[in-house]
Amino acid sequence: MMCFLSLKFARIYRCGKFLFAAALFVTLLLNTHNLLASFQRNELADRRFLGLNKCPACFGTSWCRKFMNGQVTFETWGRVRLLDFFNVKNVYFAQYGEPREGTRRVVLKRLGSSQELAEIDQKICKRATGRPRCDLVQGMYKTEFARINGDVRLLTPDAVEGWSDMVHCPSQRLLDRVVRRYAETKDSGSFLLKNLKDTERMQLMMTLAFNPEPLVLQSFPSDEGWPFAKYLGACGRMVAVNYVGEELWSFYNAAWAKRVDLAKQLMDIAEQLTNNDFDFALYLLDVSFDNFAVGPRDGKVIVVDAENVIVADKRLIKQNKPENYDVWYESRYEECDKEACLSFSKDALCSRVTVDHNYYAVCQNLLWRGATWRGTAGGLLHDPPPDVAADGRLTALLDECARPRQRFGRFQAAKELREYLTRLADKISTER
Repeated sequence: MMCFLSLKFARIYRCGKFLFAAALFVTLLLNTHNLLASFQRNELADRRFLGLNKCPACFGTSWCRKFMNGQVTFETWGRVRLLDFFNVKNVYFAQYGEPREGTRRVVLKRLGSSQELAEIDQKICKRATGRPRCDLVQGMYKTEFARINGDVRLLTPDAVEGWSDMVHCPSQRLLDRVVRRYAETKDSGSFLLKNLKDTERMQLMMTLAFNPEPLVLQSFPSDEGWPFAKYLGACGRMVAVNYVGEELWSFYNAAWAKRVDLAKQLMDIAEQLTNNDFDFALYLLDVSFDNFAVGPRDGKVIVVDAENVIVADKRLIKQNKPENYDVWYESRYEECDKEACLSFSKDALCSRVTVDHNYYAVCQNLLWRGATWRGTAGGLLHDPPPDVAADGRLTALLDECARPRQRFGRFQAAKELREYLTRLADKISTER
């Protein structure tokens, strides 16, 4: 009976695959004209495709000249609009060329799904006219994005608090940094809002509310050693960032030495974003194998999705002294039936000086044996060599880091895990 069912399901599976392939073939056949047209024209020079016609309800215009001049072109399959149905995140790979520098790969992002972008349009229109549809350009001038105008000297916490994760608990020092480093203006360098044009201020507010990732990359740039992708520019609703390399998931089954090096870098990132000379704690709320990438030449690990990052100003916390501000905050491990989920309190992250969240996120979702991604469990440090497995030290540290048994045990485990991985990496390199 079981054999009969297996054969039956096998036939159904093969039939399903055939029908899918046939449907895809027919769709391509019916869209042959559009398909050929997609390869012949550069849609990245089209104002509507870029969303430039929606400005100032957009993310900026600093790269528009490069787009319009044809310096940015989709890579082969990125030109096929039919495949946008599968590209839910609206992330594309493209080639950017400069006459003297040649071409290089860049990543283009719309910073949200098509549905999310449509919803922000509806919100703007409802706030402006009370209706879900309107002239976006005119509507923007009737929203809170326009109320912060040239008469307002500074961008203050009370004006934007809670708009997004980045400004869940903003300090004046953080907002001054955001305005001063805003890359979508020619006159960057000043923290005074009056130095921005009306359209630039609205674009800044729009980005801060919809998806602050560009502002995270600008405020904490890779050129200064922060572990984020380099922000390049924007045109309309298309943002360009530097291509880092393959996603971390591609290295899940890499050689043990490589995985140890990557694990060490991930723990170093957790430490840097938690404790740094600037006293800004950047807490990663969305940690998965897809949100990190590895450089092909230097092997450096970089955060490539910075939408969900809380920025807490430790100096302000020490100054205001909220209740229990100096008590260590330990994230609680909780069972979850989804992949890469985390348990945290945003308010706690914003009100404590010493927090273990980033260690917890990296250990639980990337390194620990319980880490699961795309249906595969085991974590990045799965299947260690016999000598490492027999020692038991690595497993014990990872367990304590992900699911601590002792109070505040994760803090010590994270410290010792970084040291252990450093020694392990050094030992592997000397044995080569």
